[in-house]
Amino acid sequence: MKKRYTEAQIVFALRQAASGTPVSEITRKMGVSDPTLYRWKKLYAGLGVSEVRRLKQLEEENRKLKQMVADLALDKQMLQDVLSKKL
Repeated sequence: MKKRYTEAQIVFALRQAASGTPVSEITRKMGVSDPTLYRWKKLYAGLGVSEVRRLKQLEEENRKLKQMVADLALDKQMLQDVLSKKL
């Protein structure tokens, strides 16, 4: 899924909001809703561009690892089922 805004754009918008620019003005310029900006703030408050990129990488790695664990657990369960039927 292609994201509409880069990490740099999100961090820039959050810095504008922190410096006192009205949220309504930022959201109007970016074409996003107020809740989107507040969600970004909740996720990325206080982070720089490189930190946001690293966070995204870690989240993706975590997603892949969780998928691997789920696949391995399913494989283990199938093997146990096969072994129990043979005995």
